[in-house]
Amino acid sequence: MEADGAENTDISNTKKPKHKGKHDKPKPWDEDPNIDRWKIEKFDPSWNQGGMVDVSSFSTLFPKYREKYLTDAWPMVKSALKEFGIDCELNKNEGSMTVKTTIKTRDPYIIVKARDLIKLLSRSVPAPQAIKILNDDMSCDIIKIGNMIRNKERFVKRRQNLVGPNSSTLKALELLTGCYILVQGNTVAAMGSFKGLKQVRRIVEDCIQNKMHPVYHIKILMMKKELEKDPALKNENWDRFLPKYKKKTVKQKKVKSKKKKQDTPFPPPQQPSMEDIQLETGEYFLSDKKKQAKKWHEKQEKQLEKTAENKRKRDAAFVPPKELVKEDPSTYADNNKDVAAMAMSLKKKAKEFGKQKSFENVNPEDYIATSGEQPRKKKSKRD
Repeated sequence: MEADGAENTDISNTKKPKHKGKHDKPKPWDEDPNIDRWKIEKFDPSWNQGGMVDVSSFSTLFPKYREKYLTDAWPMVKSALKEFGIDCELNKNEGSMTVKTTIKTRDPYIIVKARDLIKLLSRSVPAPQAIKILNDDMSCDIIKIGNMIRNKERFVKRRQNLVGPNSSTLKALELLTGCYILVQGNTVAAMGSFKGLKQVRRIVEDCIQNKMHPVYHIKILMMKKELEKDPALKNENWDRFLPKYKKKTVKQKKVKSKKKKQDTPFPPPQQPSMEDIQLETGEYFLSDKKKQAKKWHEKQEKQLEKTAENKRKRDAAFVPPKELVKEDPSTYADNNKDVAAMAMSLKKKAKEFGKQKSFENVNPEDYIATSGEQPRKKKSKRD
């Protein structure tokens, strides 16, 4: 019984997984290592010999300043689209470009490529570069950056960071991502592979939203290029090799809060009119001649004040600076005499003060004779 149970468990483990869909079954080419699933094969007209069932068309507007260039480059665009069986039309009156399929069109996706072509031409992409979008391995992405930031000055500054001095940052990004990038107005047009377009979109959005400067993205991409060359690191995580940049918080200026006015139901007091002011000053009752004479006198006074002030400013340039007065040697001698006299007076005062102190310190016992002692005889000086 135990052996039978073991056999049943083995059978249950080896059972194939059930598929939900009717056609969701493993195919023989799913696990074929020789097939490259990321390779985009070139379209063969034999795949669609019947052509298109219905006419598909796309149209887009272009700005006025592009009209002259498009008129000159339109024959080149027309010949490039004719190879794929696409008809195109340039309408100068409406300012639009139109592409549509014809009986000769075989590739069903080429109309989408033609739509991208006229979109790129309207975004100021040169015609020789825009025609490359018709290739199967080429894609495009138009990134709208105008609505990412409100402040116009900041927007212009960050867009300039994306371009760099002498377009050096843009050229570096083109080399590292393998994409053509054009910054024009409120949009960024990019052409290249899907992988490169994904990188370009991320870099552009980070730059405009001020998350990371494009220079740091360039450093990371350069390091990734070097890591790709090492086959040992092919299946490893590269985060430990890549630099991590933290956004520095810069102290912003504090916005001065305006004092809110108190809401009152009463209206503000009425300002006096011109007539009221004239009535107060008495000017209202003057005649026209007197009014003109008064205005003329006021004007003359202002002119006189102005001329006097201008003259004062002009004369200030001709005022000589104050010269340093040299003192005579006789004055030095007088000063020295005064100092000597002061020193002598101070010395006299010091002597007088010393004598006064000596009188104060006299001991009276030295001069009082006691009862037991005889007074000392003074010694007479003999010659």
